[in-house]
Amino acid sequence: MSTPTKVVIDLDIPGPTINRHLYGHFAEHLGRCIYGGFWVGEDSDIPNEGGIRLDVVEALRALDIPNLRWPGGCFADDYHWRDGIGPREQRPSMVNSHWGDVVEDNSFGTHEFMALCELLGADAYVSGNVGSGTVQEMSEWVEYLTRAGDSPMVALRRQNGREEPWKVPFWGLGNETWGCGGHMRAEAYADLARQYATYCRDHGDHKLYRIAAGAADDDLAWTEALMKAIGGLGCRLSAKTRFQAVSFHYYTHAGDAIARTPATEFSAEQWYGTLQKGLDIDRVIRGHSAVMDAYDPERQIGLVCDEWGTWWSVEEGTNPGFLYQQNTVRDALVASTHLDIFHRHAERLVMANIAQTVNVLQAMLLTDPDTGALVLTPSYHVFEMNKRHQSARRLPVHVLDGPRHESEEHSLELLSVSASTKDGTALVSLSNLSLDTSQEVALDLRGLGFACDRARVLTADEPQAHNSAEQPDRVRPEALDVRVEGSTLRVTLPPHSFATCELTLS
Repeated sequence: MSTPTKVVIDLDIPGPTINRHLYGHFAEHLGRCIYGGFWVGEDSDIPNEGGIRLDVVEALRALDIPNLRWPGGCFADDYHWRDGIGPREQRPSMVNSHWGDVVEDNSFGTHEFMALCELLGADAYVSGNVGSGTVQEMSEWVEYLTRAGDSPMVALRRQNGREEPWKVPFWGLGNETWGCGGHMRAEAYADLARQYATYCRDHGDHKLYRIAAGAADDDLAWTEALMKAIGGLGCRLSAKTRFQAVSFHYYTHAGDAIARTPATEFSAEQWYGTLQKGLDIDRVIRGHSAVMDAYDPERQIGLVCDEWGTWWSVEEGTNPGFLYQQNTVRDALVASTHLDIFHRHAERLVMANIAQTVNVLQAMLLTDPDTGALVLTPSYHVFEMNKRHQSARRLPVHVLDGPRHESEEHSLELLSVSASTKDGTALVSLSNLSLDTSQEVALDLRGLGFACDRARVLTADEPQAHNSAEQPDRVRPEALDVRVEGSTLRVTLPPHSFATCELTLS
C-alpha cells in the first residue's frame, strides 16, 4: 500500500473570513435559464409562486445561496429595464440577439427578479446597461429599486404595485465591456465606470456596492487601468471612491476554447487538461491581486469573479445559442478546486458567481422541458457539501509531498484541500483529481481536539457519470468511512472524488 499523503491543518489558527458571496450564482436571459428554469408563469401546472418555480427555489435555498446576478452577461448591455415593468401583457418584446436570436417578451423583469431573490433569501446583484444604455437609465433604475419617500421613480414603482424599496446591494457597471458590452478600450471604460458609478447614488441609508466590469482571464492591463482610475500607486483611497470592486471572468475548457468538446466525452488527457486549466485560476487571481495591491495596499477594493465555470459544446439537438450542457464528475471537481482557490484568496476575493444557475453552462440545476423534472447536478452537490465554509474563517492547510500527474502536456497536483472553522466546528474539503487511483490521506489536525460528526464523498463509477431525468441520483453524496487515530483523521479518497469531513472542536 502506498504511503498516505500527510496534510497538516492548524485548527486553532483561524485566518480571514471566507466571504459567503464567494458562493454566488448567475442567472442570465439565456436559453432556458430564466424561462423554463426559474420562471414558468402563473398558469403553469408546475408548482409556482407568482410564476416562479418552487422546486428550483427549494433546491437553491438548501445551498444557502447568498446572491444572484442578473440579467446578464451579454444580455445586460442590451436590456432596458423599463421594458420589464408594468402589466406583463403591455410589455414590449425584444430580440435576444446574443443568445439564440429569439424573441424575449420581458415577462420576467425587475419585480419578478426581486420576488425571486426574496423567495431565495438571496441578495440581488443587478448588472446595469453600459453598452447600449445611458447614465440616466441606470441612475433611474437604482432610484426605482432602492429609494424611499417620494420621487418620480418611487411614484412609478408604487404605480406598479410596490410601496417599499428593495435592498439591492450589488450593482455591476456593465459587463465584459472589452467584448460584447461595447468593445471598449480599458482607459475609455475606466472613465465610463467613474461616470456611471457617480450617478448610481446611495439613496437614504441604502449603500451600493458598485462593481466595475473587469478583465477577461489574465488581462492585468485592464485591471491596472481601473485601479489607476481610482487613484495613484499606493494611495490611501477615500470614502468617495467611485466603485468598490473590480471584476474578472474565467472559464474552463479542454483545448481550444472555440472548438468546444462535449461535456460527457473526454479522454484522460482532456481530463487532466481541464483540471489544469481550472487550477490556473489561482495564477490569474494572484496576478490581479498583485496589481490591485500596488494601488490599494490596504485592500479596500474587492476583487470579484462574477463569471466562472466550465464551457463545453451544447448537448446534441439543442439550440447552439442556449448553451445547454450536461454536468459530470469532472465539472464537480472543477467546482471544488475553484472553491478551494477562492478560499485561499479570501483577503482580496470578495465574490464569485458560477455560470450559470439553471440549464446553462455549469448549472446547479437542470429542468426537463418535456416532463418538468428537476435534476440536481454533481456541481450542485459540491456547493451543498461545502456550504458550511460560507462566512467561516479559513484554516491553514499544508499538503506535504502530495501526488502529482506528470505528462508531456500537463503537470498538476492531484490533491486539493481547504478547511475552515466557525461556531466551534470545522469543515475540511478534499478533492482527489486522479482519474483512476485512490488516495490515502492522513489529516494531522493540530491545536484542538475534534470529533468527526459526518464524512461524505461524491463520486461515481466513471468520471463521465452525470445525472438526468432518467437517472437523477447517479452522482450524489454518500457516507464515507474515516478513522480517528489520536489527532489524525485517516481518509481514503476514491478516484475522481470530492469529500467533506464535518468536525466538532473541543
